Amino acid sequence: MSEIPPTDTHALLADIGGTNARFALARPDAVDPLLMESVREFVVADFPSLADAARHYLDTTGAIASTGVFAVAGRVDGDEARITNHPWVISAARTGEALGLTSLRLVNDFAAQAMGASLLRPQDVVPVGGIGWNGHDAQDRTFGIIGAGTGLGVGGLLRRGGRYFPLQTEGGHVSFAPNSPEEIEILQQMSAEFGRVSNERLVSGQGLVNLHRALSNIAGEDPGPLKPADITARASGGDERSLRTIDVFCAVFGAAAGDLVLTLGAWDGVFLTGGLVPKLLPSIAHSAFRQRFEYKGRFSPVMARIPTLAVIHPQPGLLGAAALALEGT
Repeated sequence: MSEIPPTDTHALLADIGGTNARFALARPDAVDPLLMESVREFVVADFPSLADAARHYLDTTGAIASTGVFAVAGRVDGDEARITNHPWVISAARTGEALGLTSLRLVNDFAAQAMGASLLRPQDVVPVGGIGWNGHDAQDRTFGIIGAGTGLGVGGLLRRGGRYFPLQTEGGHVSFAPNSPEEIEILQQMSAEFGRVSNERLVSGQGLVNLHRALSNIAGEDPGPLKPADITARASGGDERSLRTIDVFCAVFGAAAGDLVLTLGAWDGVFLTGGLVPKLLPSIAHSAFRQRFEYKGRFSPVMARIPTLAVIHPQPGLLGAAALALEGT
């Protein structure tokens, strides 16, 4: 890491999902705090703990840091966090001590995604549905953040009095509400398998598998074991059921994004993030996503004026951790 002079003024950043752990450094006193050249990614399952993964990053890069901001895909409860889709249990105090940090802050990954949105520029997003965005201004604003990856993350970003405030939620676990006869059948299939069905059961990597299996069961067929990548690959090859799976995924994603606007009052826009969004962006853009986003009865005319913005910045979670490190200086 010769581009980065060794110094202890850096903040150590982490973005920990159910599958991958991303690390980087930030200069907390910089306007653009995230050092993109410092980003490294590891497989979560390769390490017994977050401290081990972070130590591996520091040892293999030679990086030095004095503080840390770690975004984790799970609920943060005081000093501790549990990864929703992985067995890691994280203590800020113990992890910080193991890494020799003077302070370590744990935040929900979508609180970080929300704060990352505060540093996004128009070139970092692609509008879905034709409603553009000119970037942040000095007005008080309320944005929604929703993203599909290993799970379905939901958060918010408020700008009040010149400051940004992220909202931590577990809105991905809100109950799925079907809006068509087909979706009612899908709900019946998933209810038989899971009992309660949340939006995350459909709008996530595993959600693609769940949807494909439900559609196959409705057709009286056994799809066999599949991974999310199998479904996207089959869709690229023209497989009708896989294409329909992605269509339903996008429609439910749009409905959930619209519900977030109504719930949060996010009248200034919704940022679409998560690992699946860039991969499925062409499908999202040409699907019923926007139609279902706007389809909110008496509020449909209002919804038609709200931008939905797909984030194409390569590291939105780390960008948010860097924003939080900047805020702490």
